[in-house]
Amino acid sequence: MCFGFNAPAALRASLEQKGVDRRSFLRGTAALGLGAGLATVGGTAAFAAPAGNAAGRSVPPGLISIQLYTLRSIMRGEGVDATLASLADYGYKKVELAGLYGRTAEQMRSTLDSLGIRPSSSHDGISSSPAGLEAKISNALTLGQTHMNVPYLASSNGDDWRRWADQMNAEAAVAQESGLKYGYHNHAHEFTTDLGGGETPWDIFTSRLDPKLVHLEVDLYWAVTGGVGVGAADPVQFAIDTIHQAPQKVLQYHVKDRDASGGFADLGTGTIDFSRIFAAHRPKEFIVENDQPDVTPLQTAEVGYNYLRTLRF
Repeated sequence: MCFGFNAPAALRASLEQKGVDRRSFLRGTAALGLGAGLATVGGTAAFAAPAGNAAGRSVPPGLISIQLYTLRSIMRGEGVDATLASLADYGYKKVELAGLYGRTAEQMRSTLDSLGIRPSSSHDGISSSPAGLEAKISNALTLGQTHMNVPYLASSNGDDWRRWADQMNAEAAVAQESGLKYGYHNHAHEFTTDLGGGETPWDIFTSRLDPKLVHLEVDLYWAVTGGVGVGAADPVQFAIDTIHQAPQKVLQYHVKDRDASGGFADLGTGTIDFSRIFAAHRPKEFIVENDQPDVTPLQTAEVGYNYLRTLRF
């Protein structure tokens, strides 16, 4: 329940707007515990989330997290407590923070502890000063985190990416002294921006970030989208190759689905073959995310958790 939000009605309206047959959609999601499905648009297949390997393994509950950015629209005031309580009810034991929603690190830690949830990771911008880095690390330690990640950087100037890589190496060395793993979270432009001579931001980062200090949090939606952007014949294989070829360890995934038009989708309702990616590389943490939930963020969270627990790979 989402504060009186009529999720079934909203789902019907959303599917009708897209021209998706609701009964086909629900039959598909039921087949995978609210996970994979096949929707039809105008009588043709619009998207089909692969069911995976029935004899394989699923993601253990302790490795599933959710990026709270997904729930930002309801994470205000009293909504913080109610939202986090719902996540606990769905089965989440971990979250990835994107800010503290007006609370101190101590207050947020108390709330999460009371629900049996640990903030294993966070998104924090690259530090503007040594004091900023110190505060960032202090908050992470207070919250009990093990990871912290830079969520976004953008420039068409290669020197900016080299400078950022060097600064991230320096910040990661300090974080490592405090027992924290420091990483970078990608979008698509790292693969598609030509900085000159065919060099991309991803080329600079993977060659310049110290693998002993900096890990990667690969956003699978954006990696696949990057593959589409560079004209890869198989965008999912592009994402897998990106993971395998990086010298840095890929410790975390953002598990975010992509619909047939290239937009965001709840897990299992889109086009990305996650079972294939998971079989190729298994990280330490699988983080559910949807930048723009189609119905309600709580439905996205519940569907995402159930999908990861049900999918076999």
